[in-house]
Amino acid sequence: VFHGRILARRVVGQETRYEVEVKAPYRHRFPLVAREYLWVPNTCGCPPLREGAEYLLMARRHVNHEHTLNRILLQDDGYARPWTPREARLVREAARHC
Repeated sequence: VFHGRILARRVVGQETRYEVEVKAPYRHRFPLVAREYLWVPNTCGCPPLREGAEYLLMARRHVNHEHTLNRILLQDDGYARPWTPREARLVREAARHC
């Protein structure tokens, strides 16, 4: 779970790749750097993310069996909501209890 700003969007085959500026991580299941790529399958029911907008994102680290692919993936069961101070407060409070 992290707060990120969408810098760019590019369709690559059956997926969309977003370049994201990581503003703040809320859960530290895997390390994030200042800029990451977020991959979204084009079949995902997620709303398209707008360039320049900020979101609260819940994604998974996806590593294939051969360990040749390591990326952040926003799946159907992921979470992408426009970032607001209220959303950030709710996530921080939930993280303390989880």
